[in-house]
Amino acid sequence: MQKQYETVFILTPVLSQDQLNEAVGKFKKILTENGSRIVYENNWGLRKLAYPIQKKNTGFYYLIEFMGNGELISKLETEFKRDERIMRYLTIALDKDAVAYNERKRKQAELKKQQEAETTVNE
Repeated sequence: MQKQYETVFILTPVLSQDQLNEAVGKFKKILTENGSRIVYENNWGLRKLAYPIQKKNTGFYYLIEFMGNGELISKLETEFKRDERIMRYLTIALDKDAVAYNERKRKQAELKKQQEAETTVNE
């Protein structure tokens, strides 16, 4: 049975944009090759960390929300552990309330973006 999951991982800040895209592509490929469907993804960009990790104060945050089997999580997290570019990661299973909340939040963000675009055009 497929459940909806959300994974957030932090990549080291010394990566170029190409290296960042390659790393994210690697994990998306792992998900899709193992029968998952990516529902949503968001690059949060370079952010300050709450505490230093590996003597670094910043990191690239990336979020992927996907539908998949539970066995896939162990494969994905093993790859996170093997990849030296990953500083931290967290994968959680979303219950129906969390899925509804995420969908509502995305719709509000999209609506806000449309309103800003209309305001810009009207000016």
